[in-house]
Amino acid sequence: MQTYSNDLASRQAVVDTLKALGDAQLNKGTSGNVSAATADGMLITPTGVAPAQLLAQHIVHMSLQGEVDADQLTPSSEWQMHADVYLAKPGVSAVVHCHSPYATILACARKAIPAMHYMVAAAGSYGIPLADYATFGSKELSAANLRALSTSMACLLANHGQLAIGFDLKGALKLAVLVEEQAHCYWGTLAIGGPVLLEKAQMDAVMAAFADYGQQQKRKDLASGNKFGK
Repeated sequence: MQTYSNDLASRQAVVDTLKALGDAQLNKGTSGNVSAATADGMLITPTGVAPAQLLAQHIVHMSLQGEVDADQLTPSSEWQMHADVYLAKPGVSAVVHCHSPYATILACARKAIPAMHYMVAAAGSYGIPLADYATFGSKELSAANLRALSTSMACLLANHGQLAIGFDLKGALKLAVLVEEQAHCYWGTLAIGGPVLLEKAQMDAVMAAFADYGQQQKRKDLASGNKFGK
């Protein structure tokens, strides 16, 4: 788990992550937002500032209850969604939200990503779930998001986009890229008759194989809300 502080280096890491979303074609304009947990709150991208103009000093530090530090810009309108993830999942250190094209297409069609490829297990789950629709920036959207993340580290937001969490910014960004890859693959299979889904026993085997690969146990712990090692 990465520890972030209200310092220039951590603020720059948030800036770099938002810019990386654009570089990876996962985001355009001022849509999407990125945050990192700190000891007393979180760092989050401000509302309405394009990535090309975003500087470390523009990143907003605020409490998880919505109190913004003095002399800060206005935080992202989605701050509640980020804050509630940190409150519900103590092991999480980063949240990435974006409107990546194929994930958004599926979200607008209200289609979760099923077990059509073994790499969906990289989210610590048997598929990428779909959160119910609610107005952006609302407490209702935050609640819907948490329900979808109860068994996964990533989800699609109905008629909206996608969200990925992690124990550092690089991990959350990597997962957002993977969700978009899986969304693209699923979208493509739907165009030719639909995918052949992996059976539960096959996905059980994938999850077991992933248990000793990389950070998968930590992913499973984060998805379930457990602390590491439980």
